[in-house]
Amino acid sequence: MFKRYVALLGMAVALVAGAPAHAVDLAKGRTNLPDLVFGDDQGNDYAVSQKDIELEAGKSYRLDIVSKGGKEYKFFSPEFFRNIWINQIVINHLEIHGPGSPHHLEWDDAGAIRLEFVVIRPGEFKWWIDGLEGHGMTGRIIAK
Repeated sequence: MFKRYVALLGMAVALVAGAPAHAVDLAKGRTNLPDLVFGDDQGNDYAVSQKDIELEAGKSYRLDIVSKGGKEYKFFSPEFFRNIWINQIVINHLEIHGPGSPHHLEWDDAGAIRLEFVVIRPGEFKWWIDGLEGHGMTGRIIAK
């Protein structure tokens, strides 16, 4: 019985040791997406630079979400946040790391929040600026 246990343990170690050393780090080689901008330089606080963002599952991306500072913007996209792995969130060159997803992102003033993430599951995910949906501040994130 002991010999059998040792043999099985040896096979397990051999399998782990023989695992491919060329595994891909999905967080590297990110694609920079066009900024998603709320508000514009002409004073239109409800302007949105793009309504739809197209992605591919299994790929890594960098997205800057920018407020021009005209309103308080609360960005919600709970299904999107649940279907990505967030490498980091960057605000003013300060990084936030950790497991789990944020509830929402919020701007009280002008500035950018950078998301670096990998799309885990394909789908169509709605995003909106809470309370400003009636002004057209909504869109979709489409992951194929």
